[in-house]
Amino acid sequence: MNIIPIIVGDLGTNCYVLYDDKKRGIIIDPGANPELILNVIYDKDLKIEKIILTHGHFDHIGAIDLIKEKIGADIAIHEYDEEMLKDSNKNLSRMMGFDYSFKEGADILLQEGDKIQFGDSILYVLHTPGHSKGGICLLDENNAIFTGDTLFMRSIGRTDFYGGDYKTLINSINNKIMSFEDHLIVYPGHGPITTIGDERRMNPYVGR
Repeated sequence: MNIIPIIVGDLGTNCYVLYDDKKRGIIIDPGANPELILNVIYDKDLKIEKIILTHGHFDHIGAIDLIKEKIGADIAIHEYDEEMLKDSNKNLSRMMGFDYSFKEGADILLQEGDKIQFGDSILYVLHTPGHSKGGICLLDENNAIFTGDTLFMRSIGRTDFYGGDYKTLINSINNKIMSFEDHLIVYPGHGPITTIGDERRMNPYVGR
């Protein structure tokens, strides 16, 4: 599996383009700058099959309408966060002075344990609520986990917005994410890449 990180938007959201050796792929969290993301797709001549959202906040969903229009990929989000796509107050875009409301919602509603397949690659959906009600992580069992705003290098996602809960988030981190091996690479929704082992040792929120 090939991974291209793209930093987008004013909040520095990590968007990821993933693809296999036959150039079939997905996009994770296209939060802004659709032209930048599309240029990567066109330059690599990729066939994007799905747009996966780790949660419904504005800085992770802002480019979905234009990208879907251009490449026709299905939009997938956890069933508990679909409401955020349709409500600019819940996805926080209204608070920022603009309106992201995608009335058609998602094409695919994800649940714990779902498999996302693109070409020869598979990611497994882990429901990790706390930052939002339907926050998810995406697991490649051998190499990587994409944690959205659940877990960052030495930090965690905020819990003071709609759908957030601190105790729930800590439970998601300790009982799900930290159950994996130390070598697993963590690709977060913001900030640098890290590993499960480094966060187990260094993150002040882990184990609390």
